[in-house]
Amino acid sequence: MGLEKGLIQVYTGEGKGKTTAALGLAMRALGRGLKVIIIQFMKGQKETGELNMARRLSPHLVIKPMGRDGFVDRTNPDPHDIALARTALDEARRVLSQKVCDILVLDEINVAVSFGLIDEHAVLELMDGKPADVELVLTGRYAPDSIIQKADLVTTMECTKHYFDQGEAARVGIEF
Repeated sequence: MGLEKGLIQVYTGEGKGKTTAALGLAMRALGRGLKVIIIQFMKGQKETGELNMARRLSPHLVIKPMGRDGFVDRTNPDPHDIALARTALDEARRVLSQKVCDILVLDEINVAVSFGLIDEHAVLELMDGKPADVELVLTGRYAPDSIIQKADLVTTMECTKHYFDQGEAARVGIEF
């Protein structure tokens, strides 16, 4: 099985749920026999619920964290963070050129562009070169207008209220 037609989706905005929406799409696709690869920009090997789930669902779902643990300095990114993001983009190119999945999620790629880790035009070229039968999903805050314009579907998550603002910490199984 496979997709007859693959489109481009973007999940962006200040609200919670962008990666979660992509994971929900992945679950639906897996239930239909499709293969999903998720490349995580700016996320390291920290144990998360989604990584644990992917191990159980491998080889149908593969998640590749390709950042380092910790935060990236937005105003002065470390050259190592830039190199990791570029390696992740190269991996996305490889996955698309070899057509090894039906859905490719580029998690937090919009943030990587916003932080200057990868070039916006390189992402646009990747979008242009996407095989016609592969769905491409780009997540993360700060999606540039050029990416929004090129996408077929854009969902902007808006935060109306968040328990972090009341001092609630991130919880296992909910945030990670």
